[in-house]
Amino acid sequence: MIEKVLHALAEPRRRDILSLVRNRELTSSAIASHFDISAPAVSQHLKVLEQSGLVVVRRDGTKRYYGIRRDGFAELKQYIDRFWDESLLLLKEAAEEEERRKNDENKQ
Repeated sequence: MIEKVLHALAEPRRRDILSLVRNRELTSSAIASHFDISAPAVSQHLKVLEQSGLVVVRRDGTKRYYGIRRDGFAELKQYIDRFWDESLLLLKEAAEEEERRKNDENKQ
């Protein structure tokens, strides 16, 4: 699933759409009004975002409301956190080694 998420996020307009629906649901027409591309093109972007699990669609009559699906980012976040956690651990170990070295110098 992470491949679909990365593919969806690779397109700048899709990232812009995610920013628009981050804190509130919007209809596809409200989303389309923010772009200089056709409504069908926006619908295609929304379809990719939905298939990747990054947005959820709620239907109300004939309208479709799109909102962010935060759980859709979980696998990507875990993937990135692995690198971040490893970097922090290496930084911690380096700082501890530097502290030990300074303490050893001060004892002499």
